Amino acid sequence: MELIVPTLGESITEATVSKWLKKVGDSFEADEPLVEIETDKITVEVPAPSAGSISEIKVEEGADVNIGGVLALLGDKKSSNGSASTEKLQTKEAPKKEPKVEKEIIPSSTNQDNAKLSPSVKKLIDENNLRADSISPSRSDGRLTKEDVFNFIKNPTAKSTPSKEREEVVKMSKIRKTIATRLKESQNTAAILTTFNEVDMSEIMKVRESKKEDFMERYNVKLGFMSFFVKAVVSSLQEFPAVNAEIKDESIIYKNHFDIGIAVGTEKGLVVPVLKDADTMTFGDIEQNIVELSTKAKEGSLTMDDLTGGTFTISNGGVYGSMLSTPIINRPQSGILGMHNIQKRAVVVDDEIVIRPMMYLAFSYDHRIIDGKESVGFLVSIKNLLENPSKLILGV
Repeated sequence: MELIVPTLGESITEATVSKWLKKVGDSFEADEPLVEIETDKITVEVPAPSAGSISEIKVEEGADVNIGGVLALLGDKKSSNGSASTEKLQTKEAPKKEPKVEKEIIPSSTNQDNAKLSPSVKKLIDENNLRADSISPSRSDGRLTKEDVFNFIKNPTAKSTPSKEREEVVKMSKIRKTIATRLKESQNTAAILTTFNEVDMSEIMKVRESKKEDFMERYNVKLGFMSFFVKAVVSSLQEFPAVNAEIKDESIIYKNHFDIGIAVGTEKGLVVPVLKDADTMTFGDIEQNIVELSTKAKEGSLTMDDLTGGTFTISNGGVYGSMLSTPIINRPQSGILGMHNIQKRAVVVDDEIVIRPMMYLAFSYDHRIIDGKESVGFLVSIKNLLENPSKLILGV
């Protein structure tokens, strides 16, 4: 049986094998993940069509393969089970002392996975009854030297510092290349400007503190800041429809649906899963969906449907400690809101200097479709709603 690259979306024609989860000879059950493949948008695991074993790997890690291409040849699981049973039988019938002798011999001659021992090094290790895999190599290729062994004998707890090359060349992943291309295209095609404001987070923090236990009990998720921002953005988009629109050729497409992308940082790069029809969601729905999408993003299990259809994006650089930034528009959208770190600052309220938890907001927009008056009005609307959360909760 052949393990085939599945269809991953209309626009996706090829993928890259990023990691094999099984090797040749390994057995597996039906639906067990065998290999991790990466496209320019998502990373997915290809499951086993049925129980069996891997007979031959056709595409090595790092290589590209077309959609529908053969990743590996799969064999019958019975053959691997049969050989395994034979090994168990032979082990059972063998003298009991043999496993014991084998255990004594293996440690002294065990090689590291990526290095072969020279005769002199092997002899030195055997004479001192050491394990090769417990000694850190100093060479960049991972091979042990006699000096490594002598240093270990003198100080077994010390770790050798392997020499490193001054530079390391690593091929860009498809996701990273796509991120780079899309961001550069956004800068080249859109007339991006950014307007700033600040918001007093006092009232939202009071609401969160007073309702956190009831909210957790009802929705089984924490009441975060993001649900307030999503609600404020949706309300402001309804007031300023140009921000929820996009330019296509010589036309402007105004969107009557509100699908909010939430930027999530992962080990492989930034992804933007989308909250579909966010205007119909409650605070609980928003928080539950954000937790679910964030978990899927970090596990690499997002689907194409999770990543498509956004009309506006929110990026929270505050979780990394950012005080101020100018976010880049996520094409073909026309705007993106940047959240930042909350810090207590001295501000003037009713002619008095008070300490308040403040956050800077940044709104980057495409000036081809959104005028300065609309951009400022949109951001001020978000600010007012966040500073008066009762309007968001009551919808008035």
